[in-house]
Amino acid sequence: MGKMPKISFVKKIPPIEVPPGANLMRSLLDAGLPVASSCGGEGICGKCRVRVLPGASRPSDPEGLTPIEDKERFLIGRYNIEAGTRISCQAQVLHDVTVDTSYW
Repeated sequence: MGKMPKISFVKKIPPIEVPPGANLMRSLLDAGLPVASSCGGEGICGKCRVRVLPGASRPSDPEGLTPIEDKERFLIGRYNIEAGTRISCQAQVLHDVTVDTSYW
């Protein structure tokens, strides 16, 4: 079995390992970290946004997450979400990634 992707944090929170393809929001919740959401991860409210820090060395997925798809693209536009921020319920972890939110 290959190396499990690691979600790291800017603040002093220990990194967590997740299976490849794990949902980012669910992984954070399972680790006991709060994630803002009023839709329960259905991709409607856009509140579960997390800032993704650059640093992964894979050109095909520089964030370590799956590419942004239509539903997430719509939410980013609708809520004027800044570049470098992802809707965590719509992103799967492929490789090591570092994330941050204002409320951790």
